[in-house]
Amino acid sequence: MNRNSILPRIAFVLLFSTLASAQNDWIRTGTGLGVDKPRIAVADFKAGNADPATTPLQKVFNDTLWNDLSQSGILEVVSKSFYPLQQPGSPEAVNLGAWANDPTKAAMLAFGNLNGATGDVAVMGWLYDVTNTQAPQILGKQYREKATEENARLIAHRFANEIIFRLGGGVQGIFETKIYYVRAPGKIGNKEIWVMDYDGNGAHPLTQLGTISLSPRPSPDNSRVAFSAMTSTGWQIRMYSLELGRMVSFAAFGGTNMSPAWSHDGRLAFSSSRNGDPEIYVSDAQGSNSRRITAYHGPDVAPTWNPKTGAQIAWVSGRSGLPHIYLMEADGSNPQELTEEGYAVSPSWSPNGQFLTFAWIRHYGPGAPGAQDIYIFDLASKRFVQLTHGAGRNDSPSWSPDGRHIVFQSNRSGNDQIWTMLADGTEQHQLTRGGVNTQPSWSWK
Repeated sequence: MNRNSILPRIAFVLLFSTLASAQNDWIRTGTGLGVDKPRIAVADFKAGNADPATTPLQKVFNDTLWNDLSQSGILEVVSKSFYPLQQPGSPEAVNLGAWANDPTKAAMLAFGNLNGATGDVAVMGWLYDVTNTQAPQILGKQYREKATEENARLIAHRFANEIIFRLGGGVQGIFETKIYYVRAPGKIGNKEIWVMDYDGNGAHPLTQLGTISLSPRPSPDNSRVAFSAMTSTGWQIRMYSLELGRMVSFAAFGGTNMSPAWSHDGRLAFSSSRNGDPEIYVSDAQGSNSRRITAYHGPDVAPTWNPKTGAQIAWVSGRSGLPHIYLMEADGSNPQELTEEGYAVSPSWSPNGQFLTFAWIRHYGPGAPGAQDIYIFDLASKRFVQLTHGAGRNDSPSWSPDGRHIVFQSNRSGNDQIWTMLADGTEQHQLTRGGVNTQPSWSWK
């Protein structure tokens, strides 16, 4: 198989599309098209010298690169037990046939070398199409940062992003993205906004307000995080500047103000009870020019914008009794109920504007099973697919910017923790441990 044939096949696998079944509520996203994923071998990067400082950096880099590509959702990473005994650290050491044929049978090979002896960590990495004997190189990159384990991890993320961009139809990888969430030391006590890498590494507090903070939402340009917090004047929308590393001002309103959400062009939607009933309001990024867009009896909360167009808002309303997911135009017109049974909360829109994911107790009431699971709703076909299946209480889903992953909270391990999965519901992994961790929100980029 030559490069001209394998690269279109890879691109096809990565396209974000939908298949509907007449007999099942069945939606497949770009991670589950029923097409074999391309096989990639990820050779351990060779140490460029024998200096002891290189060894720990080498391990962090190799572990991170392997994990990134394994979690990409679009590649099948070949087990190292099938690799040739001689693994290359440079192009001249590559034996294409040894990687393309049995037992490895890879289509792609990532390899390179790492040197940490000079106070910097220097990495050279390549991606080869091992089925193309004439021109195998797809990618060649060089990186240099200060010699820390954090930077070794950062370089691995960047190289993995380059690979996914090349093989993923020009879709950026998620390996340098962040997840914002709420952390409490236990079930009782203050709650602060925390942030971590997409894979759970590097977790640290963003706020230290000594109060209860909820619903963090990063802005589209990654410059700020909006959230709601209990203040001396009640629940208010608060704003943290990632550029300044501190809180910045946002307008205060009467009543209870909760669940902020950013539009793709920097506006905010949020719920406010300033006039008695919780309604959805829209404002600019500072809270000015605020206007109400819902006006119904019953709470309206948890808005989320269509990130593709900004023309629609999904939200949760209790106007019919139990909470359900609704959809309206961004000016509040043409409201439609999407879930007509059970108890549905926490909507989140996919980056391409095609899907909504949310938490749903589909059969709610006395004698009903009562499990709360994560679902996807396809707006085009009006079909649902269930992603989690009765493993604890699952809530607060949020899409990754590549549309291939979803982060959510679940108490399946005993108390609420942050989990991640591919957008087809497979590969569910726990990211946080210790304390109580809830309400994750993935950065836009």
